[in-house]
Amino acid sequence: MPGICGIVNGSIMPDYFGIEAGQSAVGDLLKWWVEGVCRGGDALHAELSAEASSLAAGESGLVALDWNNGNRTILVDTRLTGLIVGQTLHTTRAEIYRALIEATAYGARAIVERMREYGVPIERVVCCGGIAEKNDLFMQIYADVLGQPMLIAGSPQTPALGAAVAAAVTAGAAAGGYAAWTDAQDRMTTLKAKRFEPREDPRRVYDELYAVYRELHDAFGGVAGAPDTLGSIMKRLLAVKERVAGAGV
Repeated sequence: MPGICGIVNGSIMPDYFGIEAGQSAVGDLLKWWVEGVCRGGDALHAELSAEASSLAAGESGLVALDWNNGNRTILVDTRLTGLIVGQTLHTTRAEIYRALIEATAYGARAIVERMREYGVPIERVVCCGGIAEKNDLFMQIYADVLGQPMLIAGSPQTPALGAAVAAAVTAGAAAGGYAAWTDAQDRMTTLKAKRFEPREDPRRVYDELYAVYRELHDAFGGVAGAPDTLGSIMKRLLAVKERVAGAGV
């Protein structure tokens, strides 16, 4: 599976392949913008998140590449860098904040599409960790970009719970644990009731913007056979921005 570097049988559970893929910067990308560039802290994170939540998909006219720390998957190139296209004199800090979140969602979609391209079905997405617990805007954008519900793990300490599941199976039923992985998972893991569903109108806009992202991704990422269409991208982003603004979405 080109660009997916870790595929190991039994690496997570017996008789299952663990497929490892990731992005070089997600939370760190927002940290760079809020703390490094805007010189803020937690209060500014909250302020920009609230402002970005009031924007419609495509309203800013921005598309970014999430490569500020290189690209881990699917290009596997540490010497790629970030890019924000579509800025004007009216672009705000919150618009860039949202564009960076969207960029990481597009990067996640590229990974999901690569897996599907090579026959791996993606039946559901379960999110865990700090962002999933704290940032509703982030989760809703991911649902809209990927076109799938974002489910949230029941435990805020999922890696620790995974270790406990492994310990319970290793101990076995006779010692108070479980005889099988599926038994332990059924008894020890849950999903939160809260979930984020993809919305139809943002989904359509994000499909259009993701196509722009992939053109930038392939052209700047050196993908063989990438079309040379960079000259029209800024105008197309402006067209999306003007259409969304005119529709009052």
